Order: sequence, then structure tokens, then C-alpha cells
Amino acid sequence: MFARLARIFRLGIKELYSLRADPVLAGLILYTFTVAIYTVASGAKFEVENAAVAVVDEDQTALSKRLRDALLKPFFKEPVLIGADEVDAAMDSGRFVFVVSFPPKFEHDVIAGRQPTIQLDIDATAMSQAGNGASYIRNILIQEVLAAVPGAAATQPVNVVIHAMFNPNLNSAWFTSVMQLINNVTMLAVILAGAALIREREHGTIEHLLVMPVTPTEIMLAKIWANGLVIVVAATLSLLVVVERLLGVPVQGSVPLFVASMVVYQFSVTALGILVATVSTSMAQFGLIVMPALIVMNLLSGATTPMESMPVWLQNVMQLSPSTHFVALSQAVLYRGAGLSVIWPKLLALLGIGAAFFLLAGLRFRKALQAAQ
Repeated sequence: MFARLARIFRLGIKELYSLRADPVLAGLILYTFTVAIYTVASGAKFEVENAAVAVVDEDQTALSKRLRDALLKPFFKEPVLIGADEVDAAMDSGRFVFVVSFPPKFEHDVIAGRQPTIQLDIDATAMSQAGNGASYIRNILIQEVLAAVPGAAATQPVNVVIHAMFNPNLNSAWFTSVMQLINNVTMLAVILAGAALIREREHGTIEHLLVMPVTPTEIMLAKIWANGLVIVVAATLSLLVVVERLLGVPVQGSVPLFVASMVVYQFSVTALGILVATVSTSMAQFGLIVMPALIVMNLLSGATTPMESMPVWLQNVMQLSPSTHFVALSQAVLYRGAGLSVIWPKLLALLGIGAAFFLLAGLRFRKALQAAQ
């Protein structure tokens, strides 16, 4: 038993030396867990910011001017006055995301209690800004009308008080930074483990391993622990330095619990990378298989859109993906401060899926070695 563990350890050290000798791959790991996370979190925003808005003011009264001036930065750029005949051309050219139109006698009708209509044209090709911005503009206009004309009838019969938990300012960077970290962990774990196996096959070192007293299981375990160790360390440092310090994202739960869960997740996804490598005949074919699989895993894991918004059959299918369970687990720990008593079903699911991937990869790898003899 100790001799077997020693062989797995030495084979893993060999993997670490191979990684150190590849500056391009080492640079990719550094970039992925630093610049890539920071730029995505600080650049990709779900909330409305600097949205281009135009105003058609056919009323030209103090109330319409007040409503126009209420569209302030940083949510909106300074509103641009245009004529009614310019709306179609402005929207077609993509100059504005929103065009607000005040009808003639708007202030007069509001004071008289007639509830006139304000038209809001939206360029819905800007999906995130279109949906959120329409709600922003509606609320701003209603509040300003009620403040300016106390006798105006409220269009909302109920006063809804919203309390946002875990992210009170609705800052998208708090969400995108952690989800990008998880997506990068998935991507690198699959690619590093699979590429390490294919690299040995293409360089002929598999034949060297065949004459050594090692088994396919030992070779696989060595690749899993070595590549997994690199990714876990890099991801942990990224969480502590880039996410918490540079981006200022508060981590509510236990970082050691998250790291321990990430170790289990690494076992699953590195085993998946080895499985894909065993069915690939070259590095190019490995890349062609891995990239679509990674895109599906990242987009449908709950890291981009909630699982509840997907069809039920797709939700059930995605339960076979380890990324689905790890995203739910990470959100529970890092956002809501959940403990082991809450996330243990997800950990068991990760172990089960990882064991299945490992067994399939072991069978495929053993057949590949026997064919090479």
C-alpha cells in the first residue's frame, strides 16, 4: 500500500515538473485566475450603467423637464432631446437604448387627474439593459410625478418594499467574479488533466510507463492529484486576493469548507478530462470534444442563468454534470454562509459522478495501454 502511494506521489511530482517546464501553460493558469476574473467581473455588468437615452418632449413644461432631468448618471447618460420624427432612425442606428416620449399637454393632464401615457421605446437587442432599464425608468418617472404633483393618482395600488439579501446593492461583480472563478476551475481542470495524458501519448512516454511497475489507476491518480493541486491552490489564492481584496466581494461562508469542496470537485472534472482524453486520438480532437462540453457545462450549470428557468427535462439531465452541483454548493457556501449540514448532498453527488467518470476513464485507459503493448 505504501509502495503504491509512493509511486502515485512520484508520478505526480513528474507532472508538476512537466507543468513547470511549460511556461505557456503556466502563464495561462496565472492569467485565468487573475486578469480573466478581474476583467470579466468589473466589465460585464447586469445592472444598468451609462445607458444611452433620448427624450421626445412635446410638452415642454416644468414637469416634463423635471422628469427628463431625473434620468441621472451613473444609470443613464445625459438624455438627448430629439424630435418625434427622429425616433425610428435613432433606434434603427442603435444610437439609443431607450427613447422616452412625453405627449402634448402632459403636465395639464396630470394635474387634471387624467393619467396621460408616456411612451417608452426600447432597443431590446441590449437584453440586460433593456429589461432592467425599463423598470428603472418606470419607477423614476412615477416617483417624480408623485413628488411634483402631490394630488396625482398613484399608478401603483400597493407600496412594495424590497429587501435584497446577500447582495443588498445588487452589484453584479459580486456574482460574476465567483461564477467566473468556478467556470475557470472547470475549464482548466478538464484541459490540464486531459492534455497531460495526450501529451505523454504523443511524446512516447506512455511506452516508458509500460515497462515500469505502475498500473493505469496509479497513472490516473497521479495526474488527478498533481493537476488538481495546482488548480486548487491557484483558485484559492484568486478567491482571497482577486475576488476578496481587489474586487471587494465579501465571502460570507467558510473558505476552508469551499476549498475542501473544490478538492472533491477537482476529482470529478479531472477524471472527466482523462475520460475525454482516452477517447481522443490527438490533441486537436481533444480540443474539439472538450470545448463544446465545457460551454454546455458552464452555461447550463446555474452559473449564468438559474436552473429553475430551464425546462424540467434539461434540469434533470444537468444533474449528471458535476458543475451543476458545485455551482449550487459554492453559491450556498460563499454567498449564504451555508455549512456542511446543508451542502453534504451536493458533495455526495460530486463523489458519485467523479467515481463514475474515474471508472469509465480507467477502463478506457487500460484498453488503450493494452492496445499499445
